[in-house]
Amino acid sequence: MSEIRVTTVSNAAGTGPVTLTKQQAAKAWVNWNGESTAAIRDSFGVSGLTDNGTGDQTISFTSSFTNNDYSMVGMGGNNTTSMAAVMQPNNLSPAATGSCRHQTAYADTNLVDLEIISVAYLGDLA
Repeated sequence: MSEIRVTTVSNAAGTGPVTLTKQQAAKAWVNWNGESTAAIRDSFGVSGLTDNGTGDQTISFTSSFTNNDYSMVGMGGNNTTSMAAVMQPNNLSPAATGSCRHQTAYADTNLVDLEIISVAYLGDLA
């Protein structure tokens, strides 16, 4: 049995982190505040956020996915209320290789701005 112990894994040039392209790991993730003026708190592989209206935001990626069949998983909620679903509304705008549109709603399907929204994206990068 072999064991590898490292402190840092760098790219071949030694100038930055290893870029994951075909490995099965989250290629992007984002945590944002969807209330009032929507704003990203922290992210990886995400270049921006567009607020399309109540409970409706688009996340843009730093690197595009190979196709629009990647997966996303997310959840959201407010400190004073229950959790809500984070959906990818194909009827409005299907997933694109460079961005993904999301809507947030409670079980009654009414769109709502949420205080905390977290989403991870999995798939192959172009």
